[in-house]
Amino acid sequence: MRFRMKLFLLGIAFVFTNNLFGRQAMVEDPLQSISDTVSYLNLSSPYHTTLTFFHNLEEENYKPGLAAKTLGGYEMDTDNAIKQVVKLKQIFDGRGVYVDMDDVPNETQYADSAHSYQQKFYFDTHRLPQIFLEKVGDDWKFSRFTVSQINEIHKETYPYGTDKLLNLLPKIGQQKYFGLHLWQLFGIFILLLFVFTAHKLFTFIVDRGLFHASKSVGYKHVAEKYLLPVARVISIYFIVLLMDIFIRVLQLPIEIVSWIALLLNAAKPFIITIVFYKLADLLSAYFERQADKTESNLDDQLVPLARKTLKAFVIVIGSLFILKEGLQVDIWPFLTGLSIGGLAFALAAQDTIKNFFGSVMIFIDKPFQVGDWITSGDVDGTVEEVGFRSTRVRTFRNSLMYIPNGRIADATIDNHGLRQYRRFYSTITVTYDTPPELINVFVDGLREIVKSHPKTRKDYYNVYFNNMSAFSLDVMFYVFFEVPTWGDELQARHEVLIQIVKLAKELGVNFAFPTQTLHMETFPEKKGLSPVYEDNIDTYKKRLDAFIQKEMHKK
Repeated sequence: MRFRMKLFLLGIAFVFTNNLFGRQAMVEDPLQSISDTVSYLNLSSPYHTTLTFFHNLEEENYKPGLAAKTLGGYEMDTDNAIKQVVKLKQIFDGRGVYVDMDDVPNETQYADSAHSYQQKFYFDTHRLPQIFLEKVGDDWKFSRFTVSQINEIHKETYPYGTDKLLNLLPKIGQQKYFGLHLWQLFGIFILLLFVFTAHKLFTFIVDRGLFHASKSVGYKHVAEKYLLPVARVISIYFIVLLMDIFIRVLQLPIEIVSWIALLLNAAKPFIITIVFYKLADLLSAYFERQADKTESNLDDQLVPLARKTLKAFVIVIGSLFILKEGLQVDIWPFLTGLSIGGLAFALAAQDTIKNFFGSVMIFIDKPFQVGDWITSGDVDGTVEEVGFRSTRVRTFRNSLMYIPNGRIADATIDNHGLRQYRRFYSTITVTYDTPPELINVFVDGLREIVKSHPKTRKDYYNVYFNNMSAFSLDVMFYVFFEVPTWGDELQARHEVLIQIVKLAKELGVNFAFPTQTLHMETFPEKKGLSPVYEDNIDTYKKRLDAFIQKEMHKK
């Protein structure tokens, strides 16, 4: 109503202005009373042409013949011109394009700088790029191209035969209640009833149909947890589409329609954003199942990080679409500023970015996984978690170290967790008075221990008498354990060392340790402290066979 009053007062002002400056007045009697409807026709600038178009199509001042004068480019009879200009007004109303007269230029020689300084004026380059004014001679009129597109744009604005309702609904009643016609109130009631019914119907069809389809192929759990929430949101999207189509038919005041159109246009990308946000959970569930099939558990930690990243990406892109497509906000200056700000941010946060790309390289190269024992410089411990910025390592002192991933990506890493075999090297020292025959039997027994243990490497090991040190005869014991963890390695060492001690006890082999021996003359009636060994090697072999039968084959 404020817009109509503004047009009414502006019409009076321009009638007075035209008479004052000798312009041709379009009112037969310029001194007619103010209570009479004011006629106005002026095509000298985009402002005047726009005012002529809207003012003469107002309900209280309906003169479509004068409004049809704003159409240019074609010679049409009066009836056809009136039909076209009415359709053009319905396009503005249906698309919710509110024209603020303060934004329309009042210059006779206006040139649009955004379009190579052509003498054209566009009302809304986003929603109505085909509709614009251009100067033809001394007059500003709707362009020839605009007039040629009116029928096509009108069908796009009122699709699926809804254009016929524009003539049908007003026949219900023209009485006004609460500022709206009876047919508009009736249409609002029908629209709300239709929306409620359609929502229930869509929800039932989608829920039941999708549930039974998923159940038949064995994905009942997936349908209940992931697909049904998405399907319900999609049903709401269909409702928004229906409202966007049928709300135009009601021909509500442009101030209301413009806000409704804005909300509906914003709701579409918003709902799509929600759909993709929920689909991110479905995609993550699929990746999680694939990660469970692999032996590595590093990708198990990658899945939640990828889910968070994907959701953040959906939110950012969805927000940009809501701003651009829904709220009609020009995002290019924002993106330009964001790129410049992003460069400054990148320079200030280059360490953070380096750590981020370091984490990417860790997930790609997989130099280690959660649970591996790694050594890198002063880092020595078990990996507990790999994040986007840092990696947590539990040291053997039970402390927790946070190492930036950028540092790990550039460092040399010794991954003990990826060893196929774990080496065990020891020197077994025996006393100098041990006979060589007994040493040979003892070494053979050590080799049998390696062969019989279930977790030792059988194709490569070294057990030899290889050194004579200051206080002992040294036997090299060099073997490998095929075990996954350090705890299993310690258990295997324990079992092997116990067998070695038992073998030495069975054979009578004494282990040496740093000592000094004082030799005294022995007497026949008193034995010396040094052990007395038998000279027969067969005796030692019999003891070894008995030990093997007792210890190695007792199970």
